[in-house]
Amino acid sequence: MDDLVVVGAGPYGLSIAAHAAAAGLGVRVLGRPMASWRDHMPEGMYLKSEPWSSNLSAPGGRHTLAEYCATRGLVAEHGSPLPIGTFSAYGLWFARHAGLPEVEEATVTEVAPEGDGFRVSTAGGPPLRARTVALAVGVMPFTHYPEALRDLPPAHYSHSSGHRDLSRFAGQDVAVLGAGQAALETAALLAESGARPCLVARRSRLNWNTVPQPLRRPVLRALRDPHSGLGTGWRSWVWSELPWAVRGLPAPTRERIAATALGPAGAWWLRDRFERRVPALMGHRLHRAVAVGGRTRLGLTTAAGESVVLDTAHVIAATGFTPRLARLDLLDAGLRGALATVGEGDAPELSPGFESSWPGLFFAGLLTAPSFGPSMRFVHGAGFTAGRLVKGVRKRLGARGPAGPGVRRASGDVATLRST
Repeated sequence: MDDLVVVGAGPYGLSIAAHAAAAGLGVRVLGRPMASWRDHMPEGMYLKSEPWSSNLSAPGGRHTLAEYCATRGLVAEHGSPLPIGTFSAYGLWFARHAGLPEVEEATVTEVAPEGDGFRVSTAGGPPLRARTVALAVGVMPFTHYPEALRDLPPAHYSHSSGHRDLSRFAGQDVAVLGAGQAALETAALLAESGARPCLVARRSRLNWNTVPQPLRRPVLRALRDPHSGLGTGWRSWVWSELPWAVRGLPAPTRERIAATALGPAGAWWLRDRFERRVPALMGHRLHRAVAVGGRTRLGLTTAAGESVVLDTAHVIAATGFTPRLARLDLLDAGLRGALATVGEGDAPELSPGFESSWPGLFFAGLLTAPSFGPSMRFVHGAGFTAGRLVKGVRKRLGARGPAGPGVRRASGDVATLRST
């Protein structure tokens, strides 16, 4: 029986595994490494976060994005957007060099209680048994669509995370719903790929981030507007650097912060590309969507109550992700229903060590935002999470100690990621 099975191999899963391996735990990592970035983001996208705030976490602060870029002759500078492809490659490099076991590219189908631990079933091999489990499943289980789209035939609409190649829309009208970075960048990339996008947003105007201030500034200016992993300013600094303090707040306050802090905004470097090529219908609410032949007719309502009809070939919902336990189908239904939750039951209530009310079951990433704040929605939160979560695992294992010395290497039961 393994000490810890990590489900998910994105920035959070890989960081947790690196800390667990360094702590001498028998750990296995299941999932496709960096899948969200490799499989669900279009070619040409850039990382919105600053490179220095986008590190995966290894003990001692080693194996940073800057270190990876330096070995490849790449630029990872403050104020210079980083291609998503470079970040994906960094994650794969981290997986090979940060001391964690080889990632097993297995699809987990169920995590269920068994004895004093868990049974982790996969699509391609016998089940694993683990004393503890960390669910670091990323955002893909939680894609959000406007209710008005749900009666459309599947071919008429999609989520922004569902496209690796936007060139298929060349020559077509595409309505992009949303006002955040995903919507704005998707629309710009569509235009640059030969499509005819139109942005539709409920907000009356778009918010754009300003050009970042230099890292080195006069002391008073830095104190007035400090840098943080989530942007400049004291509010962002608190969300970024003090997730433990957020957890100490009343649950309704935590929920409100997780839902509203750091609202939709576009990166400064995208603004010119977007405004030159993409028309936008601001202050328009979607209330109806109907398939008419091979096209889609959207019924919109303006802030003044006027009706507008938009005819389009396809609709892309860049409407984000909603962290809800009910969406986590791989978690045994009985176990899921037994978990203590935050507020309305959308997310698990967690200990300071990211442990749920079910002993030995830990969570990381988006589902932890209602407990620890908006930092958990970004790569930057992986550093805080990994160390605290592994400390929680060791506490749960207690006097029994780890199952064996060193790192538990992948068995031949599941295909593994090989070094390239």
